[in-house]
Amino acid sequence: MAPDPLRAAHQHLAAALEELATATRTASDTDLVSVLTLCEGLSRRVDAISVSAVATLDQRGVFLTRGYTCTARALADLLGWTGREARRHVVAATDVHRRATLGGEPLPARLPATAAAFSAGDVALRHVEVIGRVLSTPAARRLTPERWSGAEAQLAVAATTLNSGQLETFGTTLVERLDEDGAEPDDTAPPNNELRLVRHRGGAGGSIRGRYSDAALFDAIAAVIDAQAAPLTSDDHRTAPQRQAEALADVCAHVLAHGRDLPEVGGRRPQLTVIVRLEDLERRARAATLEFGGTLTPGALRALACDAGVVPVVMNGAGQPLDVGRGKRTIPDGLRRAVTVRDRGCAHPGCDRPPSWCEVHHVRHWAHGGPTELGNLVMLCRAHHRQVHHCDWLVRIRDGLPEFVPPRWIDPDRTPRRNAPVHLVA
Repeated sequence: MAPDPLRAAHQHLAAALEELATATRTASDTDLVSVLTLCEGLSRRVDAISVSAVATLDQRGVFLTRGYTCTARALADLLGWTGREARRHVVAATDVHRRATLGGEPLPARLPATAAAFSAGDVALRHVEVIGRVLSTPAARRLTPERWSGAEAQLAVAATTLNSGQLETFGTTLVERLDEDGAEPDDTAPPNNELRLVRHRGGAGGSIRGRYSDAALFDAIAAVIDAQAAPLTSDDHRTAPQRQAEALADVCAHVLAHGRDLPEVGGRRPQLTVIVRLEDLERRARAATLEFGGTLTPGALRALACDAGVVPVVMNGAGQPLDVGRGKRTIPDGLRRAVTVRDRGCAHPGCDRPPSWCEVHHVRHWAHGGPTELGNLVMLCRAHHRQVHHCDWLVRIRDGLPEFVPPRWIDPDRTPRRNAPVHLVA
């Protein structure tokens, strides 16, 4: 009886992989780097074989005869894939595998150049996914068949040298340039601009989700966030999404603090609702809630309490408010001016945020009994204020000026740093 070709091929492959694993255990650094390249090539070939098998099974209706009307669902159950992973393979199979008409006549793959590169192991499944997505956009569908085919060929070549992110950027730009006329203008359709604020259940914070079809509105928002989201210093290790998120919060806080034309309900900083005795608040400041943001962590509460507004409320034994006093700030205006004159903005080394974008921080925490006096106060932007409360930077006042001691992972010698104000340098 002739041996089963598939079983024999699998046994050879398993033996080769075991041999590779054994050789890897004693490989040199240079050889291990080569192993990574080799494994990527193997992974691409295996993905190509897998996608081809999916396409063939789908065309033969194998899963349909087994009671599955959805190939992706069958793959998820068979292989333990997530729905997304299964759909990736099904979509790729329709893009890079030969098709047939209802009469059985063969048709080329939807992405023939990509199919050839994928089969040869020159591009990965992630590249196929990007090319298929880029060429399915409305702009790509407006291209003539000749231009569309030319773009697909260009993308297949570019995929051999670009990663998936770079390929998507390149492909989107290519399609936009080829789509010279763009979509037909529709002056009657209103812009689809929407923004949703969603509070997180049972925790602090929330999510913001939005989209703007009005290019002018989106550009205005993007321009402000981009201007505010630049790295503050060479030690600013926040990711771009983190910087952009905090930039939006900075802009909104600035408007709340300085905007003159806002509705009365919005023209103030968020208020803390603290359900503890005043003496407990002054000693510990452990718990508070915000109107929209939910529960604050102790660290976030201490940071906000550095420069907050306080409204005294007298409660009776049943928890009912009897009297609400006038609001006053923890940092009096005169003292704030003195800190501003000395620091001229964020005092953190290398930061150039102006005073209007800054808060005043108690060097010795206000919640721990730190005095509200010039020798215990320093001006910080929101990002550096948060950093001081949550990281290992040490802040102190020395010779009347603030200085910052970095953590050891930044500077093993922990040499103090200063952001000398321009007026003192001059």
